[in-house]
Amino acid sequence: MSRDIRREARILLRHPLGLLACGAGSGLSPWASGTTGSAAAVLLFWAGGAQHWPWWWNLGLAAGLFAAGVAAAGWACRALASDDAAPIVVDEWVGQWLTLAAGTLTWPRLAEPGWLLAMLVAGFLLFRIADIVKPWPAARLDRELGGGIGAMADDAVAGAYSAAALAALGGWLPG
Repeated sequence: MSRDIRREARILLRHPLGLLACGAGSGLSPWASGTTGSAAAVLLFWAGGAQHWPWWWNLGLAAGLFAAGVAAAGWACRALASDDAAPIVVDEWVGQWLTLAAGTLTWPRLAEPGWLLAMLVAGFLLFRIADIVKPWPAARLDRELGGGIGAMADDAVAGAYSAAALAALGGWLPG
């Protein structure tokens, strides 16, 4: 089944919940919308200077975005008549932000551009792998919960797994 991206854009970009659900349009990519949405989240993390924020700000932002994302993804699922349509990427934003927030706790010398870039790339790759593999219980939550909460929960679990991996990797690096 091919996607009608123009139709999706007409629906999502006209409503604040749709705009949030599609990650400010990043989920409307014609290819790999989850990857594009994750890349947008990494760019926002970097551009906003979130690597310098206290860890609890990043965690609080991810939690708030999760709550808003449940409503936004639920609205978008109903509007697009799909349980987890491709343009819904607010879940990737949450999972990616959780991952990168963990990296700020253990990665050394994030004030240096090379270290920061390495952390952002590693966090992006680890989250994409976890999101695609969907380790237990991510796939089950997505399947059994459905709707906005199902769309959000599986990526939050993937984000928790990739956050642990990124934090562990940072702990092994020389300080």
